Amino acid sequence: MTNLIFPDNFLWGAATSSYQIEGAWDADGKGESIWDRYTHTPGKIDDNSSGDVACDHYHRYAEDVALMQDLNFQAYRFSIGWARILPQGWGQVNQKGLDFYSRLVDELLAANITPFVTLYHWDLPQALQEEGGWLARDTAVAFAEYADVVSRHLGDRVQHWITHNEPWCASMVSYVFGEHAPGHRNWQEALPVSHHLLLSHGWAVPVIRQNCPAAAVGITLNQEWSQPVDQSAGALAAARIYDGFYNRWFLDPLYGRGYPADLVDHYSRLGHLPQGMAFVQDDDLTDIATPTDFLGLNYYTRKVVQPIATEQETLPPGPVPDGAPTTDMGWEIYPDGLYNILNRLAFDYQVPKIYITENGVSFSDGPDESGHIDDQRRLDYLDAHFRAAHRAIQSGVPLAGYFVWSLLDNFEWARGYLQRFGIVWVDYQTLERFPKKSALWYKEVIGHNGL
Repeated sequence: MTNLIFPDNFLWGAATSSYQIEGAWDADGKGESIWDRYTHTPGKIDDNSSGDVACDHYHRYAEDVALMQDLNFQAYRFSIGWARILPQGWGQVNQKGLDFYSRLVDELLAANITPFVTLYHWDLPQALQEEGGWLARDTAVAFAEYADVVSRHLGDRVQHWITHNEPWCASMVSYVFGEHAPGHRNWQEALPVSHHLLLSHGWAVPVIRQNCPAAAVGITLNQEWSQPVDQSAGALAAARIYDGFYNRWFLDPLYGRGYPADLVDHYSRLGHLPQGMAFVQDDDLTDIATPTDFLGLNYYTRKVVQPIATEQETLPPGPVPDGAPTTDMGWEIYPDGLYNILNRLAFDYQVPKIYITENGVSFSDGPDESGHIDDQRRLDYLDAHFRAAHRAIQSGVPLAGYFVWSLLDNFEWARGYLQRFGIVWVDYQTLERFPKKSALWYKEVIGHNGL
């Protein structure tokens, strides 16, 4: 068997997010976030849980960094809780919040682990939500101020910055499907929200660069490979709509193409844009397309798209194909989709550098009588996706690193604690951490820089 070796200086690590692991939801001056408010509202989360304690990373960060060091991690992607830094969203800075992330960064650097900071992973300060949230253009102004505060404080040590994680989720899942905070279901809100998220990215990039001239700055998008169920005209058209909804609506403006005209027409015909694109002001598209140093890609699955049934159907149906392997989330396992998307980003959008900022799988395999956690299915999933990534590199894709989702089992948003994505098992009663078989295998992958 041929060894698959990744390029020199390729970075291996894992990713987490603030609300999903930190806990300490109201400690040390932290303000309320929209996820605090959402999870404290009965009936919003499948198991009626919250991130109030989560993995208690806020108090156990040193233990978690030691665990990463033991697993050979070269990099760690984490997000910052906006309300921990600016309890009201802007204005008064909470120094204790800044101090926590400063200690975390110092701990990582002492362990020779490169920090990748994500500024926004969906936990908007509730005070800003009450002023309109992302539906208000002023929230983009507040985000630029937040980016300034954090990058000035950490920029002497942090060289890799991600403005947003998955603006698709923060707009579409939160404002169309109503499954994430703030839990709205309104296309006429979702589309301007998506614009203000992208605009805030464009405004934050030069702020970070001014504070950290040597830093690399990017944004993370989740992408699904969209393909038609067959070659009929209806299926081909539906797959293009789904691709536009999920992928191009965010990729195109970021890379200077503006919003895709076919989607603007589709949404207009369905009444989702009653004022057209009036929320796009002069220079907005230029600001959104501010050049970045890299793109973060989060990949989990593909969508096999069927024709739209009626004229009033906004999104085409895409059930998992019969017999396809799936995860505990019900998502199809399809590594070739990762290969396809990486090539598209590199050769269609000319992305100069790509990091896989999330890829992983939910399987519930737990400890046996001896405490061993044999999550072979997760190991196989990661192995197949690592191989797809290696093939993409051989095709010429400028892939520079891979962050497994996730380091720890954690609070999985609307699913609560019912889904386990971690390579490390967390006992939610004791909060003890136990590396799974996949984590020990991943340690060897990192040690060999390949498979």
